[in-house]
Amino acid sequence: MGKTTMKKFRVRVNGKEYEVEVEEMGGSSSTGYAVAPAPRPASAAQPVPAASPRPAAPAPAASGPGTIPAPMPGTILEVKVQAGDQIAKGQLLMILEAMKMENEILAPHDGTIAEVRAVKGASVNAGDPLVVFA
Repeated sequence: MGKTTMKKFRVRVNGKEYEVEVEEMGGSSSTGYAVAPAPRPASAAQPVPAASPRPAAPAPAASGPGTIPAPMPGTILEVKVQAGDQIAKGQLLMILEAMKMENEILAPHDGTIAEVRAVKGASVNAGDPLVVFA
């Protein structure tokens, strides 16, 4: 068995500092390092969500019937329309919170709402149908 040595390093990730211990393992032809974060951060570190590799949802048709998909994952904060409503191009349909920002979902064209598939407080994924036009 080879000799093991612990080394301490200070690492900065997204502006937050962490103290880690790295075990250097001797006597082996490979360089195997075991990294274990020490419970050091002064403030509670918030995990950073990974960017979604999903392709963007297709845009709805410029006129006529269609579906408005969620442009990104998030939570529905408000729903401003209901089935049967006549809406105009650019009218606010709902508000989607994503990454602590409120995003307005607007009507891409004039029409009538056939169905509202998202409800207040619901979590949606990118591409999920929010509103269906008649």
